[in-house]
Amino acid sequence: MSKLTRKLLVRIIGALCVVFFLSFIVNTFFLPSYFLYQKKQKLAELTTEISASEHGVQLPRIESLERQYEVAIAYASLKDSVNDINDQLLLQYNRKGIALSKFWLTEESISALREGARVNKFYDQTKLKSSFLVNFVKVGDSVFAVGESISHSAETIRIINQFNAYIWLGMLLLLILLSVLYTARIVKPLAKLSETAEAISNLSFTKVDIKTGDEIESLGRSINVMSDKLQQAQHSLEIKNANLRTFISDISHELKTPLSLIRVYASGIQDGLDDGTYAGVIQQQSEELAGLIDRLLELSRLQAEVYDFEPVDLRQLLTETLHTYETVFQQHGLHVEVEDGWTTETWVLADRRKLESVLHNWMTNAVKYTSGDRITITLELKREAAYFGIANETDKEEHEQWDQVWEPFYVMDSSRSKKFSGTGLGLSIARTILENHHADYGLSAADGKVMFYFSLLLIQR
Repeated sequence: MSKLTRKLLVRIIGALCVVFFLSFIVNTFFLPSYFLYQKKQKLAELTTEISASEHGVQLPRIESLERQYEVAIAYASLKDSVNDINDQLLLQYNRKGIALSKFWLTEESISALREGARVNKFYDQTKLKSSFLVNFVKVGDSVFAVGESISHSAETIRIINQFNAYIWLGMLLLLILLSVLYTARIVKPLAKLSETAEAISNLSFTKVDIKTGDEIESLGRSINVMSDKLQQAQHSLEIKNANLRTFISDISHELKTPLSLIRVYASGIQDGLDDGTYAGVIQQQSEELAGLIDRLLELSRLQAEVYDFEPVDLRQLLTETLHTYETVFQQHGLHVEVEDGWTTETWVLADRRKLESVLHNWMTNAVKYTSGDRITITLELKREAAYFGIANETDKEEHEQWDQVWEPFYVMDSSRSKKFSGTGLGLSIARTILENHHADYGLSAADGKVMFYFSLLLIQR
């Protein structure tokens, strides 16, 4: 038996014992008083009804009240003597099948009745193991005795408690059996959940199959979802760790190259080997090193920098950016084709400066890596969002290395011109900016072309 089953059984048995004990206490000490109270209330109600009749109650009416209230009613004239009154009342009760060994209305009680007061008496019939509760009331010149026989409660309650004990014992056995069966249905699924949780804690992302149709099944589904998400998170973390190692390796290489050249040419100057170009090389490498550090700082800053979001006219921003690249396109003999599908205003909520940085980066890449002479810019409206895409021809095979271009320091080895060769941080910066804009972005490579795209939700102005 599992610990949970044992706990449930102990608590169920304990609860049943408490209920039985409380029932025993109530039956023994409170039930007799409550029972007597109810009888008194009934007799008081009937006595009030009889006393409301100022001219007496006829015999048919008495018989009707006796059947209705299940009582015995006797009456006698208050003008008679004490003995005659008691004899009359006893005689009528005897005729109704009620033999009373102890019954007497005293002179004091009769005097009170003659003055209009009510008298209540409780006669203990020891030999009959019962008592007789009587309410006396004056109606006209007569006294009416409304009585009911009440059996002694001690023996009755003992029998009731004994009977209840048998019932509770049977219920206890039945509930224990049902509890064992029901808790088994609960414990087994919970044991599976425990095993699954332990496996997940050991990075074994298993799933559990539970069909109970209740909250346990819902918990099982939640654990399965958690297992999937944790597995995805672990996979993502492993990728990030691998990228971090690659990043550290790449940045070490990128920093080491200019530093090595600076050291070599500085040594050449010290050794008197300078032909007049060494200082220029050192200055050039120092500037490249400073530029690399600036880009790294920019990438780091973008991770936590607060963005200044405002309404931005995306069409105007694109027009301004294209204007700055006109000379570059002409120098490289590139033709830019714009497929304009923006038929309405294209206002978006964005950080203008950072979004402009994305456009600059993608246009620079298009110039740097195109293998043809055409760049295509696509503008569309998709599901209440402004879509921007820039495509260029490429000699790379489909999907080859494209999944790496968002990583820091990744540079395509087919750069069109060393003049535009960079550090490989541009797309990483663009990705960070677009993610902070909650933009839908990506790239697609097919049919000898590669397209970078993003879309932002339109806003009303």
